[in-house]
Amino acid sequence: MQQRPTRPARLDVGIVSAGRVGAVLGAALQAAGHRVVAASGVSDASRRRARILLPGVPLLDVEQVVSRAELLVLAVPGAALVDLVVGLTELRSWQAGQIVVHTSPRYGPQVLEPALERHVLPIALHPAMRFSGNPVDLERLPDACFGVTCAPALRPIGEALAIELGGEPVWVEESARARYAASVSHAVDHLSVVVEQAADLLADAEIPGGRRLLATLMLTALEGALREGDDTSRVAALSDLDALRADLDTLHESAPDSRAVHLAMARAAASRAIAAGLLPIPALDELFDVLTSPPTGPK
Repeated sequence: MQQRPTRPARLDVGIVSAGRVGAVLGAALQAAGHRVVAASGVSDASRRRARILLPGVPLLDVEQVVSRAELLVLAVPGAALVDLVVGLTELRSWQAGQIVVHTSPRYGPQVLEPALERHVLPIALHPAMRFSGNPVDLERLPDACFGVTCAPALRPIGEALAIELGGEPVWVEESARARYAASVSHAVDHLSVVVEQAADLLADAEIPGGRRLLATLMLTALEGALREGDDTSRVAALSDLDALRADLDTLHESAPDSRAVHLAMARAAASRAIAAGLLPIPALDELFDVLTSPPTGPK
C-alpha cells in the first residue's frame, strides 16, 4: 500500500502575487486549514481577485509578505521569478526554515539557490492547469496534476501540499524539468491561436456562432486524444489527400497564416503516422507531394 505523504502543519501562508494563480492557490490553501496572512497585489485585477478569493487578507508589499510567511508561494511568471529571487536575497528578506514554493513549470528548485544561504526550503510546485482567476478554478483543482521537484527530504511536503490543494502530485526529476516545461508549453501555448484562426475563418464565411460551433467539436477531439490517442482520425485525415489539398488551397486563399500552421501540423502528424507504420507505403509519394508542394492559386 502506497504511503500517503505527510500532512504539513497548519502554516502562515504568504502569496506573491494575487494573480490568477496565486489568489486561487491561496484560497485552496486556506480551505485546507492553512492561514493566508498576507498577499501582494498592485493591479486593480489582483486587488479585485484578492477581495473575492482572499477576503480579509491584507495586501502588502512583497518584503512584508515574505517576512510574515512560514510557507511562501511565489506565483509569478517564470520570466519574473529569477529577478524576484535575486532581489529578495539582496534585501535579506528570507526567513530561516521558510518553505518557499514557486509555480513556474520552467524551473526546478535550483532557481531558489541564491536563497539557500538563508536556509529556506525550496520546492517547485507547478499546477498543470490554465487558471482564470475565478472561484470556478477551485472546482477544477481536483482534476489537476502538480509537477513536484525538490530535494528528496522535502518530497513528502511538496506532495502533501499538492494533495491539500486538491490535486495529484507528479514527481518530476530535476534532469527532466526542461522537457516537462517544453511539453507543457507545446500542449497549451498555441491552442488559442488555433481557436482564433478557426473562428476567424467561420466569421469570414459569415457563419454565425463560430465559437459555439467549435466548442463541442474541439472538446470532444481533445478528450479522445487525451484518453488514448486518436490514430484512426489522424490516418483518415492524411489518407484523404483530396480533402487535405483542398483545405490547404482554401487556407492559402483565405488565411495564409492558418495554412502555415495547418501544413506544419499535417507534416508532424504524417511523421508520427509513418514512424508507427500506420500509413500504406503506396500512398506516401502522393502524400509527400501534397505536403511539400508550394501553394497554388491566388491569395
